[in-house]
Amino acid sequence: MWHIKSFAELTTLELWQIYHLRTAVFVVEQHCPYQEVDEADLSAIHLFAKNHEKPIAYSRIIHCEDCVKIGRVVVAVEARGSGLARELMSQAVKFAEKFAKPIKIQAQSYLQGFYESFGFNAASEIYLEDGIPHLDMFLNPSPTQSS
Repeated sequence: MWHIKSFAELTTLELWQIYHLRTAVFVVEQHCPYQEVDEADLSAIHLFAKNHEKPIAYSRIIHCEDCVKIGRVVVAVEARGSGLARELMSQAVKFAEKFAKPIKIQAQSYLQGFYESFGFNAASEIYLEDGIPHLDMFLNPSPTQSS
């Protein structure tokens, strides 16, 4: 059910479906006109779950020099309330932990409690990102994961 692919490994149909899902939620549903598709997609690892050959949950993981970023966390409207968001974040954290670096998210503030349930801690005050309240949160690797 879960797929982890680099940008180059995505099929053109998968890429279109992912962009369709992300735009439907982040631009249309949230009434937030911004450049949703960006250069980070090219270097990101794309994690997604499909149902009937259509992505229904997605996040991207970006390895940076000092941390690993998990972003664009999204679940399709028809799959919400099923626990899929929790499963998605568990998969994303599990993959990101392989880098043994702090994991960063820019969380929408209303989801702070959700991310805290995975061990993330607030690292900033709430700020507006494209008109939506966000905050930076970090999950530090455990000592056994560090080298």
